[in-house]
Amino acid sequence: MASVTFVIATLALLFTGGNRVARCMLSDVGDYAGAEVEISWLPNLDELMKGYARNFRPGIGGPPVNVAMAIEVASIDHISEANMEYTMTVFLRQSWRDERLSYNHTNKTLGLDSRFVDKLWLPDTFIVNAKSAWFHDVTVENKLIRLQPDGVILYSSRITSTVACDMDLTKYPMDEQECMLDLESYGYSSEDIVYYWSDNQKQIHGLDKLELSQFTITHYRFHTDTQNFKSAGQFPRLSLRFSLRRNRGVYIIQSYMPSILLVAMSWVSFWISQSAVPARVSLGITTVLTMTTLMISARSSLPRATAIKALDVYFWICYVFVFAALIEYAFAHYNADYSKKEKAKEKSSRGSSESIVKNGKQAMVLFSLSVAGMNHSTPLYNNTFSVCVVWSVCVCVCVCVCV
Repeated sequence: MASVTFVIATLALLFTGGNRVARCMLSDVGDYAGAEVEISWLPNLDELMKGYARNFRPGIGGPPVNVAMAIEVASIDHISEANMEYTMTVFLRQSWRDERLSYNHTNKTLGLDSRFVDKLWLPDTFIVNAKSAWFHDVTVENKLIRLQPDGVILYSSRITSTVACDMDLTKYPMDEQECMLDLESYGYSSEDIVYYWSDNQKQIHGLDKLELSQFTITHYRFHTDTQNFKSAGQFPRLSLRFSLRRNRGVYIIQSYMPSILLVAMSWVSFWISQSAVPARVSLGITTVLTMTTLMISARSSLPRATAIKALDVYFWICYVFVFAALIEYAFAHYNADYSKKEKAKEKSSRGSSESIVKNGKQAMVLFSLSVAGMNHSTPLYNNTFSVCVVWSVCVCVCVCVCV
């Protein structure tokens, strides 16, 4: 009898221990996987959603719904001056009260996933100045719903948007820009919905930790406004405005220093001999072409606008210096060549006149000697003729000398 009792007790112990082991294994899967876990505090969602009309806002016909807005910036990926836009990824959190979803089963907040979002009324918030935007859906849709017992709903979503940003590039690259992110209700006017920044939104989480390649975020501010449209009414709008200061180090390295060296290189031709025509011409043309290439490459990332930028003025001043160095050599070479030709012409004309005078003197001497020899052997009429000939030759020589 004792042995039978021992066997029964052993089997009961094994059964109880095995049940506990199985329950522990199930509890590793999740808090609600255990077979005997008490979940009676959870509200019945089917009964909660019974008679719920998601097409109508809470308290329709009554006061407007107050929607608290909060933003957390995850990243600013790209800022383009050519397209005047920037790409930003944010966590957008909206909170409002919907008394139709209040429950009194417990005072705990109920967290729901993105599949429950399609069953609720949501504010029709949109980004006013967005060019394109999309929700993230890896590995599931990045959305969440938190429901509090008093009907307060927290709706959070992760959004990436390419937003327009009007830029004034007059002082480029020494400029500062202000970009905005405008949030507004698309269909509900101020009579139905009111936006305001959340009390916890004193600062934007994540924005002070961002490091951009070309800009530095100096400060930001929140703005609340109401847009008045004559055909539709007044619509609430929230704006986030942040100032960007351009980092100038990269432009000093890529634009300013090369241009300064090119101008200095063009002045090297002043120390090269003026007779070294190929060396000076090739140096001048090389600096002009390199300066042109530098100007084109610096403007490639900018929009084709009519406004003159500070960088354009600087490059054109450098270009004038480089081009003037090339023109200076062309003028100096032409002036030196012209002076040489004038000196050679003057020297040749002076040599020809001296040779004519010298030849005339020799002719007169020879002719005089010949006339003197003829006086001893010819009659008087021959002497008279000889004298006339001599005077004629002398007059001709004098005329040639004077000319």
